[in-house]
Parts: sequence; structure tokens; C-alpha cells
Amino acid sequence: MLSIVSGVAGVFALIGNPVFGRLSDRTTSRFGRRRPFLVLGAVLFLLGAVICLVAANAAVLTAGWVVMTLCLSSAQAAIGATIADQLAPERRGPASAVYGIAGGIGAVVGLFLAQLVAPSFAAMFLLPAAVASVGLIVFAAVLRDPRLPVEARPRTSVRDVLSTFWVNPIRNSGYALAFGSRLLIFFAVAAVNGYQALYMIMQLHIPPAEVGQRVFLAGLVLAGISLLTAPLAGKASDKAGRRKPFVVASAVVFAVGLVLVASAQSFEEFLIGFAVLGLGQGVYFAVDFALVTQVLPNPDNTAKDLGIMALANSLPSILVPAIAPALLAIGTSPDLPQNFSALFYAGAVAGLIGAVLIIPIRKVG
Repeated sequence: MLSIVSGVAGVFALIGNPVFGRLSDRTTSRFGRRRPFLVLGAVLFLLGAVICLVAANAAVLTAGWVVMTLCLSSAQAAIGATIADQLAPERRGPASAVYGIAGGIGAVVGLFLAQLVAPSFAAMFLLPAAVASVGLIVFAAVLRDPRLPVEARPRTSVRDVLSTFWVNPIRNSGYALAFGSRLLIFFAVAAVNGYQALYMIMQLHIPPAEVGQRVFLAGLVLAGISLLTAPLAGKASDKAGRRKPFVVASAVVFAVGLVLVASAQSFEEFLIGFAVLGLGQGVYFAVDFALVTQVLPNPDNTAKDLGIMALANSLPSILVPAIAPALLAIGTSPDLPQNFSALFYAGAVAGLIGAVLIIPIRKVG
């Protein structure tokens, strides 16, 4: 059931990110281009949470999670575009850091809030959703979001509509390389996030009843170190006027962290690997989004192009479960029922290739 729900919602994420981005770029509302989509996200969060809460079967649960996914697409399209809208390229490092690490920190905070109100399912669903909705409303209220004049709105042709899901990789090689790099690095992220619980049970022999607490602790270590390193890396990148060296270094560090996780023989060693992952992730998230904003093909389609770039984040969550069974089956035996090392090593290799793809980009240093 979880696979069905996640898979269907993943398809909607692939569609929603570019579509909401395209709509945001062309919105001429008197409330601005980005603000309406922040408010829409706030409403959909609560609606989706309620649908998930009352779901009595897989179909209704899927519908609720699709609503939540569309909410996320709407909010991300608006929030990501504000960085490119309001900050010059040389000042985007700290903002990129905050934007990049917010997802990981939000996941930890959401788990913490859910644990506070457990075992009430209603509170566990609705409290994190309410916090998200309030956050979006507050951001919408304080955001300086100039209105797009009707006469300044780009004309929309059939070709433009079809290009909602397309950026020419030959004409925009820097953008294409950044997309490929992000796809591979998020493949590595998805390998860890999707299988860490099973790894703890089957490889580290942690009792299933304790896994939730251990996952929370690992996430706390990852997010905490990312939070410490990301702002520093963002400022250092702005000061140096360079992006690529930071992205390449972070991908290498992340790959090292995956190797440490794959070779862990205890939960303590697993946490050390996660600490290294947090260091690499903090630096990567601090700089990568700033780099992406500097290789966007068209300033008139900022949110749409960022929406397509967001597919590199969401596609691995679909690709990894499809590829993982083959990797987990490599060299298995009664003593090794699942080869998690092969999966994590594959993620490390993907991260390193992702680092290499950054090097040829010409528009940024």
C-alpha cells in the first residue's frame, strides 16, 4: 500500500513542480506572482492531512497524499523562485543554504512534533500540517512580491505549454549538467533515506521496536551537522565567488559518508557515517541551489525552470526502489539476505559521478 501511495504521488510531483512553476511565472494577480501559490499550499496542506487522517482504504489515502504532494509542489515553486527574484547571484549563498537544509530539518521537526502528541493519530497528522500552513501564511504575509503587469506577461503559445516539461539540453548545457549532477546525488540521498530502517533491522540487528527512535536520532545528527555547516559554506562560497569547488567537494564527502554507512558494524559507526553525510549534505545544499539559479535558461521562466530542476530531487525516489532489488540481491546468501553495501556503494559512485558533471559548467566558477 505504501508503494502504491508513494508511487502515484510521485507521478503527480513530476507533473506538479513544472506546472505550478509555469503558472507562478505568468500570474498577474494583484497579490503578486508567488504569494497566491504560498497560500494555495497552506490550504492544501490542511486539506490533504485531513483526507489522509480519515482514509479508510488505499484509494482515499492515495488521494490525500496526492493533495499533500501538490501542496508541496505549489509551495516549492514559489519559495525557490523568490531567491532568484530578490537576490543578486553573488548574494544567494546563505539563502540557498537555508532553502537547502530546510527540508531535512523540517523532517526531523515533523517527527519530533508527531512523537510529542503520539499516540493520537489525529494530532500526529494535523499538528505538523498546521505548522507548515502557518509557516507558509507568515511567509506570504511578509514577502515583498511585486505584481507582474499584464503587459509584461510573456505570451503563451502551444509551444510554450509543451515546453513546460522541457529545457533544451544542448542549448542549455550548464542547466543540463546541473540537472544530471543533482539527479545522481539525490540518488545517493534516496538510497540512504529509503532503506536505513531496513538496514538497521537486517544488518545491525536492531529490534524493530527501537528502529523509529534510532532513525529519529540519525536524522537529528544529519540535520544538526547540516544546519551548522550550510550557512558557513554559503557565506564562504559568496565571498570566494565560486560554486563548483564547493559542490564537488560536498559530493565527495557525501560519498565517503555512504561508504562509512555501508561498512558500519554497529549503530555508533552508522551514526559516524551519518555525521559525515551531514557535513557533505550541508555544504551541498548551501551551494547547489545558488549554482542552479545561475544556470537558468530564461529569467522570465524562473519558477518553471526550477520546477523542472526539482524533478531531479523527486525522480530518485521512484528510480531507487526500482533499481534497489537488483543491487540488494548481489551476492546474497543465508548469512547475507540483503546486500545493503552494494546499494550504498552504488549511491556513493552515483554521487561521485554527479560531482564530475559539475566541472564542465561554464557559467559559474
